[in-house]
Amino acid sequence: MQQFKESMLKLIIETSTNLPSDVRKAVMKARLEEELGNRSSLALDTIAENIVMAQEEEQPICQDTGMPTFHLHVPVGANQIIMKQQIKEAIAEATKLGKLRPNSVDSLTGENSGDNLGPGTPVIHFEQWERDDVEVQLILKGGGCENKNIQYSLPTELDGLGKAGRDLDGIRKCILHAVYQAQGQGCSAGFIGVSIGGDRTSGYTLAKDQLFRRTDDVNPNPDLAKLEDYIMETANHLGVGTMGFGGKVSLLGCKIGVMNRLPASFYVSVAYNCWAFRRLGVVLDAASGSIKEWQFKEAVDPIVVSKQEPAEDEDGTRTVVLQAPITEAQVRDLKVGDVVIINGEMHTGRDAFHKYMMEPEHTSPVDLNGGVIYHCGPVMMKDQKGEWHVKAAGPTTSSREEPYQADIIKKFGLRAVIGKGGMGPKTLKGLQEHGAVYLNAIGGAAQYYARCVKKVKGVDLMEFGVPEAMWHLEVEGFAAIVTMDSHGNSLHADIDNLSLNKLSDFAEKVF
Repeated sequence: MQQFKESMLKLIIETSTNLPSDVRKAVMKARLEEELGNRSSLALDTIAENIVMAQEEEQPICQDTGMPTFHLHVPVGANQIIMKQQIKEAIAEATKLGKLRPNSVDSLTGENSGDNLGPGTPVIHFEQWERDDVEVQLILKGGGCENKNIQYSLPTELDGLGKAGRDLDGIRKCILHAVYQAQGQGCSAGFIGVSIGGDRTSGYTLAKDQLFRRTDDVNPNPDLAKLEDYIMETANHLGVGTMGFGGKVSLLGCKIGVMNRLPASFYVSVAYNCWAFRRLGVVLDAASGSIKEWQFKEAVDPIVVSKQEPAEDEDGTRTVVLQAPITEAQVRDLKVGDVVIINGEMHTGRDAFHKYMMEPEHTSPVDLNGGVIYHCGPVMMKDQKGEWHVKAAGPTTSSREEPYQADIIKKFGLRAVIGKGGMGPKTLKGLQEHGAVYLNAIGGAAQYYARCVKKVKGVDLMEFGVPEAMWHLEVEGFAAIVTMDSHGNSLHADIDNLSLNKLSDFAEKVF
């Protein structure tokens, strides 16, 4: 199989940069169903633009290229040892080319391997079959949506839905609750794979396996086909919307599988995937390793990029242009719903940055007074002159920084925090007390935001690895929405309460 490694590299690059045809159709359908001019509709337009940009420039759709997970079907006698080694070599090469972000981190030391290789990464599953060719399917599932996976043990009590028993109706309630709890932190509107039964480990495995199904297929089990249709209809009445901004579309796909279980255990496992649903497959010639056929890549109508003007709310939200550093007066003037365009300098800061900066003896390597922190782990490449360039730069989930954010704002005089999915009551209180604002960028829109970066001015804390380092960026036209202001208002809390109330509308037994 002389061409196997080359075929794997093509598969990795294509999966990272080009969404499958069935996913594109789902996104385009959502754009037609959402109300024009609202926040979710504007977010979907940005998502559509980002999809086109990533394909045209062959760059990662989302900066979090996730945990590469390969499923292989191979003929009897295929050398799985060599195939596994060449997959790893292709992963390292794709990382070197900037098509994958270095995401493999030692769980004890926090050290980033730099090449996406290490114990447990990538994930590779082999299964023999009686065909003569080789099938390889790959999914790149990012950490933000991975964190919104959830497993239920029935019977249980669920917020808004009450008791979920060991029956089809209890399963229904678990799936609806899984969509509700993800909110915007999983980069909704998303896709879910569901497993009924098994043990804790096999349940999650089967749930993720469902994500390899086409979004437009029909479940061969009539009861599960009916349940999938019900979930798609009902979940989109919860009002979560794209990015958790509220709206008509909260779910783009639902696939359910079932297997036997032990009498004492009844698990419902849900694998949540963001809108940037990156999974493709290839069929290879077993002798040469060359690609014979692509999967999930049928021809579809091109995505038309359109620009809408935000609909003005009754309370008169606006588009505001700010030049960093930002003053407290400018921040106090902002309110939830305002679209903010930032020009000037901003600095990335993720988990390692926040933990490090909380130590009393540590100070910021740059002056952050009036500054902007961006929850982002970019994909970066260095040119021959030694200068860094941003290849992908969308926001990461902000809730992980909730234990630190208010204290960091106070310690360094920050005026704006940018991320996705919102933050909690401690941060909201800190925004009020210290005069700062939280801006929600569009999750997954890594190319859209990379284009806003005009220059990489420097980097600090590189010992934490590329995603966790503190990058200093000069930006122009960086757009995000105020979702938590300095007056105690939080769109995220409002949408959570709204969707919880709507969830309770579906507590009555259906199946």
